[in-house]
Amino acid sequence: MPIRETVFIVDDDPIVLKVARNALMAQFDVITIPDSRKLFALLEKTKPQLILLDILLDEDEDGYAVLKKLKEQEDTKEIPVIFLTSLSAVDDEMKGLTIGAVDYVAKPFVPQVLQKRVELHMQLSRQQNELNAFNENLVQMVQDKTQDLRHLQESLLMAISNVVEFRDDITGGHINRTERLLRVILETAQERQVYMDEISTWDTELILRSSLLHDVGKIHIPDAVLLKPGKLDFNEFEIMKTHAEKGGELIEKLQRDCGDSWFLSKAKVLAVSHHEKWDGSGYPYGLAGQDIPLPGRLMAFADVYDALISKRPYKEPFTHEEALKIISDVYDTQFDPALREVFFSAADRFNAERSAGVI
Repeated sequence: MPIRETVFIVDDDPIVLKVARNALMAQFDVITIPDSRKLFALLEKTKPQLILLDILLDEDEDGYAVLKKLKEQEDTKEIPVIFLTSLSAVDDEMKGLTIGAVDYVAKPFVPQVLQKRVELHMQLSRQQNELNAFNENLVQMVQDKTQDLRHLQESLLMAISNVVEFRDDITGGHINRTERLLRVILETAQERQVYMDEISTWDTELILRSSLLHDVGKIHIPDAVLLKPGKLDFNEFEIMKTHAEKGGELIEKLQRDCGDSWFLSKAKVLAVSHHEKWDGSGYPYGLAGQDIPLPGRLMAFADVYDALISKRPYKEPFTHEEALKIISDVYDTQFDPALREVFFSAADRFNAERSAGVI
């Protein structure tokens, strides 16, 4: 059995209350209310689906004032209100409609007309509620699908980055460590308000996820070079250097196949520019200064620092302090001077996390 809808009738004339109640009680649960004070007291306990409201209600508070209060309160503003009125001036009708009434019924009213008016607005209210529920469900569905796509994206990213790390097991963990250090660098830059005109426009989580692809070009590097158990000679190093440009080409292919996106564009920037140096001596394009995209300048810190503190076939890992000393010695030629304090503070925080076993 369907739940019956509730109608409040608010009028100080008992005859009007009785006639209106008799007209509606067969279809609706009807509650008659003689004044605004009792209306608001009852609204604290129950909410109707519609209110019939007399305009000339109280000496202290007329129907316009009551309607204005209803529309100001979050829990009653959506309840449709039909005015019951003996006024006939157009200005009176416009005033009520402007405040938020959905209709007028003139007194004395014909019960059958009142019944049909109420039925119409109940139907409109039901349709509006159904539309609101549909919209809410649609928004939730979009959010769920977006979340599913993000999870899929993350899974694909991890799969691709794992392929790189499985091939280059000498630098195992490099991708995850650089992602974490980049996060700390970004947080520190935000705290110190460095380059915030640009950083504030980024989706930080997408930047961090895109950093997982910064070494994706290593897929193209031959095993003899990538897995060499020793220091690379000049020719081998030249081959290794191609991984930055190759990474950009791979991501460009993803953009063509999957559609360009902010995420992939930032992934390409990180892949191509994280080996550029402030003085222009880096690769693959020899960019200098602020011609190097900011994401690449930030990623360079994470990449170099992790390489220094990690074991390699040709060296033992440097300590945190030794790594900072080496970076400090080459800072003016390799890194953005505006990010000096950001990096050293972030590196200390990152090292503290490592020492505490957090990462």
